[in-house]
Amino acid sequence: MSGDSYYFGDNVNMHGGRGNTGIVKNQAVPANTAAVSPALQSAIEELLQLVEELRDRVPPASAQAIDESLGDISADDDAAPPQDRHRALMAVAGIAATVGVVGQPVLDAVNKILDLLGAR
Repeated sequence: MSGDSYYFGDNVNMHGGRGNTGIVKNQAVPANTAAVSPALQSAIEELLQLVEELRDRVPPASAQAIDESLGDISADDDAAPPQDRHRALMAVAGIAATVGVVGQPVLDAVNKILDLLGAR
């Protein structure tokens, strides 16, 4: 095994010279950073528009709960863990359900996202 090299993380070797540039990135991509599908991205954008309209029609406490959920719902960087996104979607769905007909489009949009995520 002598001479075998195993690198985890970044690795830089420089042996003389000038203007050396470059780095070997030995980093695996985490499983939860997969690209967001266009259908999911579109559904989330639709939900965000509908939620913006809904938040003006709910009590201040409900509007605050919606605002707190938006960061986990947004798919811009897909940084939210799946359980946090699910929790946020369910919170928004619950608020939408309490306002009846006015919230139905939001509830439908949440259900569509849950279907796309395979969480329903």
